[in-house]
Amino acid sequence: MPFGMKLAIRALTVLLILCGAALLVLSLRPARIERIPQAPAASTAGENLGQFTALAAPLPAPALAFTTRDGVTKQLADYKGQLVLVNLWATWCVPCVEEMPALERLQAQLGDKLAILAISQDRQGETVVATFLEQHAIKHLAIFLDPKSAATSEFGAQGLPTSYLIARDGTIVGKEEGAAKWDSPEMIGKLQPYLDAK
Repeated sequence: MPFGMKLAIRALTVLLILCGAALLVLSLRPARIERIPQAPAASTAGENLGQFTALAAPLPAPALAFTTRDGVTKQLADYKGQLVLVNLWATWCVPCVEEMPALERLQAQLGDKLAILAISQDRQGETVVATFLEQHAIKHLAIFLDPKSAATSEFGAQGLPTSYLIARDGTIVGKEEGAAKWDSPEMIGKLQPYLDAK
């Protein structure tokens, strides 16, 4: 067999082995939660308002970890039993900056009826978040850090800001893609059935 053909066969063999190894590694990765549909059918509590959509069927929330601004690890599961709005945002995201005051006003208005978890996806973490919060006078929101963007990955978010409404049983019941006027009467009307649910 010619030397050139032997080299070609060896190169092809190595390539096939590498492809097989890559497929094996991908198949062994832990499965994330089922991706939230982009346009699920609205339930009775959830006609679309802008991009807010109530899921036709609730989905389990991911087992997500993030940290407080002083480095304490928290789990999403720590909030089971509460109505939670997870907001994924970043200081460099213009729609996030526009949305933040409305989230601040919503949290001030609803108090402990709704736990808003504003989880920063900034890679620089507290360094940039502290400056942002001071400049924008954010005082009522619970701000958390996720510099590795695990939340974006686990939720399957397509961009920022994205928010997920999580019922007291720990299931995702709705989501908002893009900025929202969270403290508007229309949005509060959409949230009301979940606020009233026991």
